[in-house]
Amino acid sequence: MEPDKRALDFEKPLQELELQLNSMIQKSEESNIDLSEEIGSIERKIESTKKTIYSKLTPWQKVQLSRHPNRPYSLDYVERLFTDFQELHGDRVFGDDAAIVGGPALFEGHPIMVIGQQKGRDTKENLMRNFGCPHPEGYRKALRLMKMAEKFSMPIITLVDTPGAYPGIGAEERHVAEAIAVNLREMSTLQTPILTVVIGEGGSGGALGIAVADRVLILQNAYYSVISPEGCAAILWKDRSHAPEAAGALCLGASDLIELGVVDEIVPEPVGGAHRDVEASADNLRKSLISNLKKLRESSFSELIEERYAKFRAMGVVAE
Repeated sequence: MEPDKRALDFEKPLQELELQLNSMIQKSEESNIDLSEEIGSIERKIESTKKTIYSKLTPWQKVQLSRHPNRPYSLDYVERLFTDFQELHGDRVFGDDAAIVGGPALFEGHPIMVIGQQKGRDTKENLMRNFGCPHPEGYRKALRLMKMAEKFSMPIITLVDTPGAYPGIGAEERHVAEAIAVNLREMSTLQTPILTVVIGEGGSGGALGIAVADRVLILQNAYYSVISPEGCAAILWKDRSHAPEAAGALCLGASDLIELGVVDEIVPEPVGGAHRDVEASADNLRKSLISNLKKLRESSFSELIEERYAKFRAMGVVAE
């Protein structure tokens, strides 16, 4: 078995043990030798190393984990959590943006509208999806689907995973800031339950453009921030190499965000991150979605809008 070139630096000790384990299992099968004691010893060592590594992650290491190339993306969760998903395209103004996917689906037998930011798995798909950085037409498409959900009384679930909105000339020419601003305004008064989950990166207004919700959940190793660590480092230190320091200063991890009141619930991930057990991660998210949607359905539309407004007005900590 070849080493995984996508493994992060702090995962290397674990990767070495996993290679040893696979080698031992292969040797046992090929030579018909009982190596169960040695295999069990390595398996215990792997579990111990996992707990040691992933229980002491720095803010920067959590950011790296949220960007792991094997981490499940929006469509991976859509495949596992929803049925009868029908993707809809286009903003009816300019075109379609593959960085945002969405459409009606069934969740636990109930109709919902699911909208997510989608990255690519390889260079070709990343170029098609613009590395998960939406253009203005992506946000306008998302709003079109949200308005449709409101019309048919369908709860909205949005999956956030973007380093930020696309900052290129074309996006500026087509008014990306205005598109995000309109989404913020319109989502604040939509008469249907809105549930947002930050599944990976939650970068700046690019994330917030589909995240004005009644309940905001975040996966354990995801992050949500006003700016990326690299962007913050470039402004404050004039050097992107200070990104690890910026990550610590930004308080962008799940536990910090709970304390600050920016998110409402942390969805646990398998030890080592969602990419190590996608099915378990999806299962954890399913339970959280069921619980939160049940609570939201108990409120009237007027109550939802009032509480949504109060929720976002209350955010922020002032230091004098």
